[in-house]
Amino acid sequence: MTTIAAAPTARPQALRDSLTMVRRRLLHMRRYPSLTIMLIGQPLVFLLLFVYVLGGPLGAGVAGPTAGRTQYLAYITPTILLITVASIALATAIGVATDMTEGVVARFRTMAIARVSVLTGHVVGAFAQTVVALVVVTGVALALGFRTDATVGGWLGALGILALLTLALTWLTVALGLAARTVESASNTPMFLLLLPFLSSGFVPTESMPTVLRWFAEYQPFTPVIDALRGLLLGSATPGLGTSVMLAVGWCVVITVAGYLWAERLYNSRTDG
Repeated sequence: MTTIAAAPTARPQALRDSLTMVRRRLLHMRRYPSLTIMLIGQPLVFLLLFVYVLGGPLGAGVAGPTAGRTQYLAYITPTILLITVASIALATAIGVATDMTEGVVARFRTMAIARVSVLTGHVVGAFAQTVVALVVVTGVALALGFRTDATVGGWLGALGILALLTLALTWLTVALGLAARTVESASNTPMFLLLLPFLSSGFVPTESMPTVLRWFAEYQPFTPVIDALRGLLLGSATPGLGTSVMLAVGWCVVITVAGYLWAERLYNSRTDG
C-alpha cells in the first residue's frame, strides 16, 4: 500500500520541481540580458554580413545573374534560423557545465527535489529562450525584405521542424555540458553546431561544391533541415521537399533520443558518484 500511495505523489512533485527549475533558468535570462542579446546578435551579424556584404555575388550565383540581395536573403533566412537555434543550444551546454562544476547540483542533492527537474529546467528554459530569439531574428529578416508565399500549412510545418530541432540540439548540448569537466570546454565542444551550417546547403547549393565536400554536405543532418525549412517557408514547389522533411524529422528524432539517453546516463553517473 505504501508503494502504491507514493507513486502518484512523485509525479506532482517532479512537475512542481521542474517548474521551479524552469523559473530559475528564466530568472537567469532576466538577470543577465547581455548574454541573450549576444546569442541573438550572433545570427544577426551573419544575416547582415551575408546579405549586405556577400549578398550581391552570392545571390547571382544562387538564383541567376539577375538576382541580388533580396533573392539571397530569401535563400539564407532558413539557415540563419537554424544558426539561431544552435546558438542558444551552445549557451545551454555552458549553463549545465556551470551547474555541475560549481557545486549547484551537489547542493540540490541535499534537498528533497526530483532529480529529473534539474535537466528539465535547462531544456524548457532553453526552449523559451530559443522562441524569443527566433521571433527577433525573423522580425529582422522581414524588416530587411524577406518575403514568403508559404501557406498556413507551410508555416506550421516550418515551426514544427524548428521545434524538433530545438529539442534535439538542446538535449545534445545538455549532454555535452554534462560531459565537460570545465565551463571552458563546455563552451568549445558544441562549436561544431555553428560550423556545420557553413558546410551544408545553407549558403550555396551543394552542386557548386567540390566532390568530397559536396558528399559531406549532402549527408550531414543540417542540410535536409535547411532544405525543408527553405521549401516550407518560400512556399514554392521545391523538388524533393517531402524527402527533405522526412529526413529532417528523422535526424531530429535520432539526435533527441541519443542526446537524452546520453544526458541521463551522464547525469546519473556524475550525481551518484
